[in-house]
Order: sequence, then C-alpha cells, then structure tokens
Amino acid sequence: MQPAYSRTVVPNFTTGTVTSETTTTTTVTEVINQTDYSTGTSYTVTGNNINIPGTPRVGAEYTIVEQGAPFQFTETTLGPGISSTTQMTRNTQIDSFTTSISVFTQ
Repeated sequence: MQPAYSRTVVPNFTTGTVTSETTTTTTVTEVINQTDYSTGTSYTVTGNNINIPGTPRVGAEYTIVEQGAPFQFTETTLGPGISSTTQMTRNTQIDSFTTSISVFTQ
C-alpha cells in the first residue's frame, strides 16, 4: 500500500455568494371524534299555540290554545347515555418559503 499525500489547494476566487431557496408544503389532517354523555334525565317541552301546564312532565295534558290555528309542539326526553356525537376532519395546508444567502471572501 502506498502512502497518501496531500497538496495545498489555493482557491482562484476572491469573493462569492451562495443562494439557496427552499419551498415546503405541509398538510396537517386532524380527525376529531367527540362524544358527549348525559348522566341524568332531561325533559323538554316547546311549542307555539300550546298550553303548557306550570310543571311540564311526561304524561301531562297539553292542549291547543286557539283551536284551528297553526301550532307546533315538541316533547323531548333524554335519558342517561350518549347525548351527541361529532365527527369532523380538518385539513390545514402550511406553505413556507425560505431563502438563505451566504457571502464569503478570501
């Protein structure tokens, strides 16, 4: 095996610059699954042109105030368990542009 020798390198320039540009696009995908629970019982009554007694309850007598007129009535009972679920996917795109300049002299 022969020995390795090095030589002196003399640059043949006096100044210089190097410019580097980088463009990056990143997409972030978030998947959101939300479940809401109810631990008790809820009873709701709403309506128009409906006589709602002082203490609304399941089985109460609800009557139309003005017979023959339009009316709307909603009765909702929600027991313990899952009250609602939400499923959502959100995509976010992030664009970045970087410029680097190096200046060197001898």
